[in-house]
Parts: sequence; C-alpha cells; structure tokens
Amino acid sequence: MSDNPKFEVIDRRKYKAEEEERQSAHTESAETPQPTSAPAPPAAEPPKSGGPRLVTQESPGAKTTGDETGGEAAGEQAGETTGEPAMPPPPTAEESQEQKSAYDASSQRLDDLVRAQNPGAGPQPPITFDHLVQQLYVSAMIQMGAGTADGQRPRVDIMGAKQTIDLLGILQEKTKGNLTEEEGRILETVLFEARMGFLELTSMISVPGVPPPPPPKK
Repeated sequence: MSDNPKFEVIDRRKYKAEEEERQSAHTESAETPQPTSAPAPPAAEPPKSGGPRLVTQESPGAKTTGDETGGEAAGEQAGETTGEPAMPPPPTAEESQEQKSAYDASSQRLDDLVRAQNPGAGPQPPITFDHLVQQLYVSAMIQMGAGTADGQRPRVDIMGAKQTIDLLGILQEKTKGNLTEEEGRILETVLFEARMGFLELTSMISVPGVPPPPPPKK
C-alpha cells in the first residue's frame, strides 16, 4: 500500500516537467487540468496508507518497527488490564465496625417492626453455626426431591444437590479443629445423611456406558 504513492509522486514530477515544456506552446490549455489533478491524489492518499510519511521522514523500517513494538506493548498492557479484575482493598477495622453497628441497628429495627405486627412473637433467636449447617442440609434434600407434596411429581436438581453437599464438605474441611464437639457431631451427621441420600438417588439413574455408583455401606 505504501509503495504506490512513491511511484505516483515521481511520475507526477515527470508530468510536470513535460507539461512545463508544453506550456510554452499551449499555456492556456495546460494550466487548468494539471494544478487540479496533481494535488488531489496526495490529499486523499495519506489518511489511507500514510505513504508520504514513510518517504519524506527517516527510514520506513525504523518507523514500522517502532509502531509494531508500540502496538505489542499496548497489547500486553491491554491483556494485563483485561485479565482477572483486581480485588478492592479490604475495609479498615474502623469501617468494618461502623458497618456492623449500622447492620445491627437495622436488624433490630426490623425485629421491632415484626413484633409490632405480631405482638405475640418473641425475639428472634441468634443465628449460630447449627443454623448454617441445617440450612445447607435442607437445601440439599429439597434439591433431591424431598418435601414434595403428595400426588405431585418431585422436581430433582441433582447437580444443585451435589454442589450443596460439596459445600458441606468444604465447610467441614475448613472448620476442622475450630468447632465444639457438638458442632462437629452435627456437621458430620448432616454430611453423612446428605451423601447417603445422594447415593440412593443416583443409584436409580441409569446412563449407558456409565457404571452405577457403589452401594452405600450401612
């Protein structure tokens, strides 16, 4: 693309030299077409290919390599910026304390509103580790079709149940050595029952070419 403007510029100079010779014999006919035809192409070509820059300034090799290296550097920077988003800085201790105080006040206001609507209701019990374990267990059992009303076909989300049971396993692994005896017993029992229900459910699923899971040991 950049070679064509070079040859055209040289040819135009030759045309000008020949035209100047013709101007002596035909001055009126030669002046009008050539000033308009010569400057028009250079004005339209530079924005497309940038050829005149490479001809008039330094060597084209130096500029092309500079442009390529600049493009590669910009690409690397773009790749770094478009990667995984950087995590924001953690809140300070003061910010966390202020947020917790505001959260506790909002929770207390919600409890007051609920008791105002239902005066017979007592204060809500505090949330404990047992609530977390039971919540995950109930979610896993519902995903495996438990709690379906009589006469209705159970809706099973086997992959969702697997993920919920795996969350219980992660919870057991990450809290090892940091639970009371009662908390550890509840978590172990819930995880055992959830896995048992998963094995019983998957044993009824037959897929060609896939061996059935081993029977649960009792």
